[in-house]
Amino acid sequence: MKQRTFTDISLKAWAVIVFGFLFAPILIIIIYSFNEGRLLVAWNEFGLGSFATIATKPAITDAVMVSIQTGFIAALIATALGTMAGVALARRAGKWAPWFLILLVLVTVTPEIVDAVSLLPWMVFLGQDAGLSIFDNGIVRLVVGHSLFSTAVVAYIVRSRLIGIDETLEEAAADLYAPPFKRFTQITLPLVMPAVLAGGLLAFTLSLDNTIVSAFVQVSGTTPWPVYVLSAVRSGLRPEIASVSTIMLLLTLAALGLVAYVLRRAGDSPTDIAKTVGGG
Repeated sequence: MKQRTFTDISLKAWAVIVFGFLFAPILIIIIYSFNEGRLLVAWNEFGLGSFATIATKPAITDAVMVSIQTGFIAALIATALGTMAGVALARRAGKWAPWFLILLVLVTVTPEIVDAVSLLPWMVFLGQDAGLSIFDNGIVRLVVGHSLFSTAVVAYIVRSRLIGIDETLEEAAADLYAPPFKRFTQITLPLVMPAVLAGGLLAFTLSLDNTIVSAFVQVSGTTPWPVYVLSAVRSGLRPEIASVSTIMLLLTLAALGLVAYVLRRAGDSPTDIAKTVGGG
């Protein structure tokens, strides 16, 4: 048996400390979601009252429903656009591909505050000056803002999946005179479907977490959950804020777990799953 050195033990202990430091706030917010006190930071007693309060406060339920609705629509749009972009980059990469990849990188690295400041006057121009009243709708504004970043993420994931798959089946179908659309729907799409599902689920979770863009482009009556929490800080956080946050965390973990399950069922190793989700 190999004897562990002091360095090995120290590095493992340091890793535990680092992970504990990172995840301790999440653990604390989960614990305080069961607080029966009036304020979140003032512990009173253990109970489930804060979870029951969620259903009796229309402002909270409306904010959660806006976030879920926006996330679902944004995920559909990002999945459709990102899948087409990823397939094009992997299978039909030409002289334009490097420039398109640079554009995707710019989308992912641009600070959210820059996106938010840019989107606000653009939405106002389209809705007011250009007369496109659809862009005065709060859900539409949120969906557009959330789809931008998510589309790039889906494109990365789909591209990385297809690059690792040989084109033999697609070429064989072409030799048998299968039209392009049929080759795509019956061969390419099934091959890349695990990555499409993974990208869609990640797009949904990213939308739930989008705060800065949402705060800028939202309109009255369509306040998403992150913006509601941000505004609640001014008057003092209540336990039901932690309760909804705990539920949203569980939804996010469930989505990520489903992503891993789908990729695992497709035959991916844990390393391959990490590479696919990371767009590597």
